[in-house]
Amino acid sequence: MKWLNLCLLVLFPVAWFAPLLRAGLLPLFGLDEISVISGLQSLWGSDPVLALVVTSMAIFAPWAKTIGLALLDFGLLSPRALPALHLLGKLAMADIFLIALYIVIVKGIGLATVEVAWGTWLFTACVLASLLLSHRGKA
Repeated sequence: MKWLNLCLLVLFPVAWFAPLLRAGLLPLFGLDEISVISGLQSLWGSDPVLALVVTSMAIFAPWAKTIGLALLDFGLLSPRALPALHLLGKLAMADIFLIALYIVIVKGIGLATVEVAWGTWLFTACVLASLLLSHRGKA
């Protein structure tokens, strides 16, 4: 299990750069791919406070939790850190909620076309794998 957790240290960065969505104003004009990183770059230019929150949930929370679980697995972190790792897991899952909310809002408006891309599934799988891996240690 600890090796599977270490795989997440590679898979999370891949998921951050993978296309989450393909979005466009009208289907006739083609769709732009949006990744976690490209979305954050755009957000930092328009709303730095929201960008900080999303960066915390999309990048820092899952990455820190995965590193924390690896340190715990190899005996380099005290089990007393489990409540903090549990909180990090909840924050990482909040980002999946934000992505889903974005898709629902944009599709509900009807002015744009949004398609879910493979990166959404990869990012969701990474977060869920991290969540499942943490339950063995109650993180």
